Amino acid sequence: MAQWRVAVVGDVILDEYLIGTANRLSREAPIPVLEFVRREVIAGGAANPAMNVASLGSQAEQIGVIGADENGETLCALLNARKVGTDGLIVDATRQTTTKTRIMAQIGLRFPQQVARLDRVDRTPIRSEIAAQIGARLQIPLDAIICSDYLNGLLTHEVIAHVRAQKVLRVADAQGELDKYVGFDVVKCNADEAAHYLRRDLRTDADFATAARELREHLRLSGGICLTRGARGITVADGSGVQHVPAPQVEDVYDTVGAGDTVVAVVTLALLAGADLVTAARLATYAACVVIRRVGNYAPSQAELVAEISAHGD
Repeated sequence: MAQWRVAVVGDVILDEYLIGTANRLSREAPIPVLEFVRREVIAGGAANPAMNVASLGSQAEQIGVIGADENGETLCALLNARKVGTDGLIVDATRQTTTKTRIMAQIGLRFPQQVARLDRVDRTPIRSEIAAQIGARLQIPLDAIICSDYLNGLLTHEVIAHVRAQKVLRVADAQGELDKYVGFDVVKCNADEAAHYLRRDLRTDADFATAARELREHLRLSGGICLTRGARGITVADGSGVQHVPAPQVEDVYDTVGAGDTVVAVVTLALLAGADLVTAARLATYAACVVIRRVGNYAPSQAELVAEISAHGD
């Protein structure tokens, strides 16, 4: 899964964590008063699958838009520190860098608990000239392109047309807007997104099998679809049929944030390495096990993925 070159196109986000200790309640409102301890920042959104690609030994090229602001500079620095290419990050002075600020309360020895979240985001679709610049950045030699769609205005139909024109493996984390990715190789979506798109409840394995088959056919995917189901694993539909890939049992789950980004990165790299889609999904479930034991986004290393597989006797 190493030595590939993958571009990740999508809505990059700076995740900011403001952590404080909670010792008393406010007299002004029924809320805890936090005394500031530290600030942590993590590259999130479409930057997370890019960091997963890099952590597993391949070259990730980040393509997206940031604002002409301090948070954009911070995001670039975080990516550069993880050896993710940032030449494809376009500065647009008319936008702000999307930032999600989480207020975290540290209570005793437990992991900090989220109290509130404040998002700074501009969901206006990017301008045509920015889309053209993104298309130009996609002309570099690549093995695959991942579209990481957080619905913040970057992955317009014009940008997706540029992606579709590239003769490489094209994978999308659709986040619900599935119709934009007709004709891709592989699309990943979660259970709620699939149910919303199909306008019906999905409960049993049979329900998910039918849904995965319908989605693959409707989207005309040359590879297939990965329908993620949390602790129940992934339902895969490809040219050979439908198969349910169970998730390994994990008891010490702390945070599911970022697990989907890890799944799409691992699936892409495994396919490049020659795995079929079911095997790629199995590898992705083990990588997700590493992630959900951490708070916030996390990119597993090769050694951690191998250790997780071994721990489950696979």
